[in-house]
Amino acid sequence: MTEQNPQAAYSQFLQQHQRELLQLQKKRSRLGWIRLVVFLIMTIVSYQVFAAAGWMGIIPLITGIAVLLFLVSKDVSNNQQIKNTQALIAINEDELKLLRHDFHHRYDGSQFLPDVHDYANDLDLFGKASLYQWMNRCHTQQGRTRLANNLLQSLDQHEILQRHEAIRELAPEVAWRQQFQAFSAQTEVTLKTEKHTQNWLQEPETHFTGKHWKPIVWIYTTITLATAVATILGYIPAGIFSFLFGVYLTTSLVLSRNTVKPYLHLSGIVKEISTLEKLINRIEQRSFSSSLLKHLQQEVRPDGQTASKQVKELRAILDRFDMRLNIAGLLFLNSFLLWDVLQMIALNEWRRRNKTYVQKWFAAVAEMEVLNTLAAVHFSQPSWQLPAFSKEDFCFRGRAVGHPLIPSTSRVTSDFFMQGKPKIALVTGSNMAGKSTFLRSLGINTILAQMGAPVCAQALELSPLRLMSSMRIADNLAENTSTFYAELKKLKTIIEAVNRGEHLLVLLDEILRGTNSYDRHTGSAALVEQMIRHNAVAVIATHDVELATLQSRYPAAIENYHFDVQVEGEELYFDYRLKPGVCTSLNASILMKKIGIELEKE
Repeated sequence: MTEQNPQAAYSQFLQQHQRELLQLQKKRSRLGWIRLVVFLIMTIVSYQVFAAAGWMGIIPLITGIAVLLFLVSKDVSNNQQIKNTQALIAINEDELKLLRHDFHHRYDGSQFLPDVHDYANDLDLFGKASLYQWMNRCHTQQGRTRLANNLLQSLDQHEILQRHEAIRELAPEVAWRQQFQAFSAQTEVTLKTEKHTQNWLQEPETHFTGKHWKPIVWIYTTITLATAVATILGYIPAGIFSFLFGVYLTTSLVLSRNTVKPYLHLSGIVKEISTLEKLINRIEQRSFSSSLLKHLQQEVRPDGQTASKQVKELRAILDRFDMRLNIAGLLFLNSFLLWDVLQMIALNEWRRRNKTYVQKWFAAVAEMEVLNTLAAVHFSQPSWQLPAFSKEDFCFRGRAVGHPLIPSTSRVTSDFFMQGKPKIALVTGSNMAGKSTFLRSLGINTILAQMGAPVCAQALELSPLRLMSSMRIADNLAENTSTFYAELKKLKTIIEAVNRGEHLLVLLDEILRGTNSYDRHTGSAALVEQMIRHNAVAVIATHDVELATLQSRYPAAIENYHFDVQVEGEELYFDYRLKPGVCTSLNASILMKKIGIELEKE
């Protein structure tokens, strides 16, 4: 990736788009005045010519209307450019806010937080001030869902390495990525639209499927238009034509009944289909070198045809279908041309050509949105690195590992190395010294690594693993479950995975906190020894300093670390740095005094 200051790049793009917006707004104003002038000239000239030369006045009238229609089309195009430029401005303003760590206004993905999960509830993945809220650049529901699923379930190593290649290619292409994002931001593509489209594709073809329907429609149209012309020329009396028109109208209504169900499936999706077309076209037109991006291009090119052209054709059919809603569609298009039947024939032909590809189009757009998100993170955080993966049974080698949700100006990082099995890292320390944040840093960076994202570290190498944690436990009044029992349920899941010999990294924060100190120590020590017997790997944060004495019994399996605090008088100073050994400094008594508890002097 080319070295570039993200703030300077976003500021430059923002200023560029703001200048473009100003020019487009001036153009809109000019077009408005020009339309007014053309209308006035057309009205005055047409009136004068009609007064002087009769029907010749229709010439300036038609000319003026043609010019007005041309100006309206230019105005529509200009307004679309304004909307697109405003979206690009919003994207760059948002990126600048993200660099300042101002992101709590963004979509937070709360709907994706599962009730039960290996680690999601412990590591701030979704909700207010979450990883998802900070990193997400997806706007389609498919992309947002795919990003959430990637956070909840790791990819295999081959997929991860393919993403690394794609991210390196996309990261410096800021303008291309932001335009892709702007298209999806302007009109959301929803799962509802995808579902309706899939339901229609899976329905059996029952109406207007035979090859004979095209000649039937052609013959019908020839007859109806011929009778209309004959009536105008005086060959058919008006009364007879009125009867014939009633027959035509009745025939069209009877046939149109068979088009209602497909129309209801697909009505209202035109705007989203238009967005899908733009996104697919954006993928098709780009020349890519990485294998994953090339694969996405192949997915959206059915049988050598451009998918965007196919989607555009579907949009055109649906636009024509919508003409059935006005009076002209009912009285003329359907009665004389069997308009609904024509569109149904076109839909059937489109479905036969594209039935197997539509799901791939939505999936390709979703994957590109996720890649765009990861590439944006890589560009905005140039000090972050793409992780490496080890073939060792277990290793975690992290240099300057930090928490991505802490601003870089106040983030304190730590080096952390674990290798081999079994391995237990016991982290002791004072209250508020940084134990929980450290565990979450390990957890979030493991998640980022195993979804193919850059990690908040100078370097990270790890073995593929399943992450499990028990850190943030809450009671459940609806299930009459206490905090202690809720923790036991979570630990039971972890212990079962440990006993099965799965490749795990377990993160535990103050285990068995809901019971007395004796039982807590006894149970914690027993759990640590059980993990060692089953060849497990865990990082455990605890206030139980006595637990650290287990290292003397298991020197090859247990390593002690700590976070400490410096005390000057009644003031506490934290450096939040991980250190080897056992914590010897305590701060609870000072904190209790600060809130007014009168402790007896020794």
